[in-house]
This record gives sequence, C-alpha cells and structure tokens, in this order.
Amino acid sequence: MAENERKVAVVTGGGCGIGRAICLELAARGCDIVVNCAHGEQAAAQTAADCEALGVKAVSVRADVSNFDESKGLIDAAMTVFGRIDILVNNAGITRDGLLMKMSDEQFDEVIGVNLKGAFNCMKHVSRIMLKARSGAIVNVASIVGISGNAGQVNYAASKAGIIGMTKSAAKELGKRGVRVNAVAPGYIETDMTADLPQEAKDAFVQQIALGRIGQPEDVAKVVAFLAGDDARYVTGQVLVVDGGIVM
Repeated sequence: MAENERKVAVVTGGGCGIGRAICLELAARGCDIVVNCAHGEQAAAQTAADCEALGVKAVSVRADVSNFDESKGLIDAAMTVFGRIDILVNNAGITRDGLLMKMSDEQFDEVIGVNLKGAFNCMKHVSRIMLKARSGAIVNVASIVGISGNAGQVNYAASKAGIIGMTKSAAKELGKRGVRVNAVAPGYIETDMTADLPQEAKDAFVQQIALGRIGQPEDVAKVVAFLAGDDARYVTGQVLVVDGGIVM
C-alpha cells in the first residue's frame, strides 16, 4: 500500500494487552496508527515504535477518553498528524470489581466513565470526520460479560452491554453515509487484567471453553482487523464473540 493510500487507525487503550495487539495487527496490514493511553505513556510509546518497525507511521497520544475534551484532543491530534481517520477502535477499559451490595458509586461511575462514556466520546468526535468522508469503520470492544453477566461485575457488565446497544444504534445512524460500526466481545483473554486471577478461577474458566484454552490478545486483534477492513465492507451493527466457545 502506498504511503498516501494508507488508512489511519486510532486505537484507545493501545499501550498493552488487546489494544497493543490490535495496533500491531493493523500496522502489519498497512495502517498508520495513533496509540492512545491515559496512563503508561512508556508502553504506548513502545507500541508506536513497534508499529513503525513494521513500516508504517505511528504516534502515541495521552488522553483520558472518559473526559469529553481530552477525547476530542485525541481525535484532533490524529487529524493534525495524519489529516484523516479511517478506523476507530474503542478498546480502553478498566475493571473495579465488587459485589453489588458492597460496590461504591465511585467504582460504578469510574467503570462506566471509561468503558462506556469513553467509547461514546470518541465516536461522537470522530463521526463528523467519517460522515464528511462518507467512509469509516468503528470497532468497539465489548465483552461476553455484557452478554451473559458475571457476579461481582455489575459495573463492568453494564458498561459492556451498553457498548453493544450503542454499537447497534450508531450503526443505524451512520450507515447511510458509508460508516460501519461493529463490536467484538472477547471472552477470557490472557492479559494484565486477567493475570492476577487465582489459579483456581483460571482453571474454572478453561473448563467452560469449548476450545479448551485461554485466548490470546492476537485472537481478538485479528477479528478487529477484519471488521475494520474492506473484507467486512457489508458488515455493520454486528457483535462478533471471540471466546473460544463459552457463549453459544
């Protein structure tokens, strides 16, 4: 792909885990990359450097996507550097687990703020750009928890279920101008977020997986890249579950 034909992808929470894998997969497919992080600037800068090693341009931008103005700053920065945005991947997410009766309103609000409002903020700011271009792909990272629920994750489940509903609504709003909106719902993926789980919990998860193994970030990244690419040009408003066969 010639340099002036490269697509530009903005990936929130792109410094590590699934986000890093998405950045690298899109870079390997010829996209220039904007790696977003709220914290961990060093990891984001390393991801950007690793993307550039694949022959594309990449920058890292610090922004808290739960903040409306900072998320606008992220999109503005991408436009300043590259002059276009073809792909937005809303991957940034946090957990603040706890049982419903013990969960604080701060724990609930923080997760909703990053996971759900952060996705809304970035979609709102990028939608005007994509609608004007009459093209674009948005991929939101949900979770199987947003489909099936999970004890101790009322806040996380609410945020991810909200992403699924928001994806379908946005797809109906933006589709007539050539903008596609889809979601992926990962299952148990080996990341920093799951690393601290007790071994018994990990073993219990594996017992529920039809393929009998824990997923890797790359498993999710390849599905995201498909949804963001031209091979999925007639796919919108869909949620692809990437869980090895837990939710069926």
